Amino acid sequence: MTAYLRGFLGCLVLALAITSHASELIVKVGEEKPLKLTAEDLELLPHQTVKAKDHGGLEAEWTGVPLYQVLQQAGLRLGDSLRGSALAQYVLVTAADGYRTVFAPPEFDPRCTDDPVILADAVNGQSLDTAQGSFRIVLPKERRHFRWVRQVVKIDVLSAR
Repeated sequence: MTAYLRGFLGCLVLALAITSHASELIVKVGEEKPLKLTAEDLELLPHQTVKAKDHGGLEAEWTGVPLYQVLQQAGLRLGDSLRGSALAQYVLVTAADGYRTVFAPPEFDPRCTDDPVILADAVNGQSLDTAQGSFRIVLPKERRHFRWVRQVVKIDVLSAR
């Protein structure tokens, strides 16, 4: 078997493993124990609804948990702790298909910004469809949807140090 074929099969197995657990979200802050959340777990957290245009330009109401709450539950320190070496951290959000994007912790902290970042689980009062996945990152004030990650399966807080 060629190295190319082995690599392709390895990626395929990884993609299938991630997709089969699409209703579970894994959040890991540094060396902390990973936090595994299901849709049912997120339903217990306070939700927020924001208005934002979807990818097609239509106005929609997105409902979900402010991402900072999920990150704090996993162990990320925000607020007064967000200084010094903590500012060298970054948040890597990964989708089921391998799409990834990066955020800085101050983008989530309500003490730093009025622009919420939502881990959405519903749009217009309905659960997200299969194409969206169980969870989707929504940034209502961003004009482009580069960081609107759909089918979110993993969130890692890493250090650039």
